[in-house]
Amino acid sequence: MNKAPLYSRSPRRDPPPAAQAPARPTADTPSAVPAGAAARPSRLSAALWAVGGALMTAVLLLGLLQLRPGQRPITQDDIDAAVRQSLEKAPLPSAAAKAYEAILPSVVRVVGLLDDKDEGDDKPEQRAMERSLGTGVVIIDNGTILTNLHVVTGAKKIRVRFANGHESDATMIGAQPENDLAVLRASSLPDDLEAATMRSTADLRPGDHVIAVGHPFGIGPSVSYGVVSGLKRQFRSPDDDKSGDKPLSNLIQFDAAANPGNSGGPLVTMDGQLVGIVTAILNPSEQRTFIGIGFAVPIESAANAAGMPPF
Repeated sequence: MNKAPLYSRSPRRDPPPAAQAPARPTADTPSAVPAGAAARPSRLSAALWAVGGALMTAVLLLGLLQLRPGQRPITQDDIDAAVRQSLEKAPLPSAAAKAYEAILPSVVRVVGLLDDKDEGDDKPEQRAMERSLGTGVVIIDNGTILTNLHVVTGAKKIRVRFANGHESDATMIGAQPENDLAVLRASSLPDDLEAATMRSTADLRPGDHVIAVGHPFGIGPSVSYGVVSGLKRQFRSPDDDKSGDKPLSNLIQFDAAANPGNSGGPLVTMDGQLVGIVTAILNPSEQRTFIGIGFAVPIESAANAAGMPPF
């Protein structure tokens, strides 16, 4: 807002005196007033007003500076403190949580039914474990799903449940036994089905963070968090020893918790992209529980099983 000026810039003029009869000049009275003599007092007054106004302005400015001192420069410590305070009020989600949110719409529950009458969903969860229970991941939005071959082998009927609860029958349209992979196609699809984004494992390194998503023991979808423990691993299950089948090779070893029911589920990097299909856990005991070593088939092999070109 514009302030009123503290003083007037126009010289002040005294009012003219009342008309009087001309006085008779005497010896002590000058006969004429020099030109400009009457103006001197007015100019002096204006100068005094100007000086006074300047002094008042200076005093006011000094007072304002004392009441509102200048702010000091913002330092890096100030910025760090502000960021910490902001994060305490609204903490950011973890990288694992973001990865889980990205992959979840593509995760499905897979059940291999023993006969045509076994519908599965109207039975207790324990009965589901007596059948064949696993996980799958949508890789094409037409309902193409990757899972493990051992999840659906011998099943008379395959049922899948999508992330939004939609359920459908599915058929096996492809298999890759050497990598324990099966390709399913759902007969009906939910609206706005999302396929997982696949990422090459060429730059995957031990120590990279990953999550495994699935339905362990029928509970899920569940997420576990860990790291890539190694690459190009081999694994032979006890059943392979009996049947003489070749061990699985070129596997990703990871330590994110996986248990029966996780088979066929996605192994996902922190950017939410699919790098492998969980296929086995190393378990020398009969409890079938996780001891810290899991294996996944690289997505390059899984994509080949679905007839998709490699990266």
